[in-house]
Amino acid sequence: MKVLISDKIHEAGIKILEENGFKLEKKYSLNQEELSKEIQNFEAIIIRSRTKLRAEILIKAKKLRIIVRAGVGLDNVDLEKAEELGITVSNTPKAPSVSVAELTMGLILSLVRHIPNGDKTTHCGEWCKNEYMGNVLKGKKIGLIGFGNIGTEVAKKAAAFEMDIGIYDVDKDAKKKASALDYDVYDSVDELIKYCQIISLHIPATVKTENTIDTRRLSLMNEKTLLINTARGNLIDEKALVKAIEEKRIGGAALDVYREEPLKNMDLCNCEGNLILTPHIGSQTEETQIEASISAAKKIIKYFNNFKKKRLKKL
Repeated sequence: MKVLISDKIHEAGIKILEENGFKLEKKYSLNQEELSKEIQNFEAIIIRSRTKLRAEILIKAKKLRIIVRAGVGLDNVDLEKAEELGITVSNTPKAPSVSVAELTMGLILSLVRHIPNGDKTTHCGEWCKNEYMGNVLKGKKIGLIGFGNIGTEVAKKAAAFEMDIGIYDVDKDAKKKASALDYDVYDSVDELIKYCQIISLHIPATVKTENTIDTRRLSLMNEKTLLINTARGNLIDEKALVKAIEEKRIGGAALDVYREEPLKNMDLCNCEGNLILTPHIGSQTEETQIEASISAAKKIIKYFNNFKKKRLKKL
């Protein structure tokens, strides 16, 4: 079986696939036109966030049986078309949980203690101690919009800082889990925003979740509310966010994800206010990359082993 690896993954997973007899081709810089030609020759493909598997690409993938995303989000895959064509789509949702959660807490700490500006000004020879009055996290309430693998990890870490924890999730099991942990479970995003000082997004990008944080919901926040997004860029109306920050209607925000990546929104780049921007580094840890790579490899191996067993049964 031939596997196309169109985005760079850790060698640990590549080694496992090779040891199991798969023929691999690593092509990390294919544009859409090149991808549409190359994908016709493969039974499996491993991607990350760069590769976009839209309908027009999948239609040409006549041999393709499985797509594995070494990571969480599947918004770069046309899931409906893949299902229509009988192509299995999988991901590695647990792999980045800890690293994204740790970055989330790092961004929160950076906001409340003005770490980026403190570092920058001190490097410039300034001593701005009195300008960077911060806040402690103890006793503050963090509102997690989404309580899946990553949201759960953020809650654990927030609890270690003695924070109160609020949850909103549409999933009944997630609500039950949060209730069992004595977290406050809210019936709506609006209600969560009303009672939480720090809002952190941990939901997938779908048609329903686009602009979860828009002008109206930003108006529900106050001048001390902090907003964190380490999930997906289209969850926030970026234009409305910049306006809210510059007008000091919210306390600040920290973003690791954007509507367009690499980031080209100069309004965000030039925003004058308490805004921290990082280049989608949530899962950029060695441990996460190893785990995601190995998990992706194992999913491909398991799929084709099961496929062989089904064929043998038919014979």
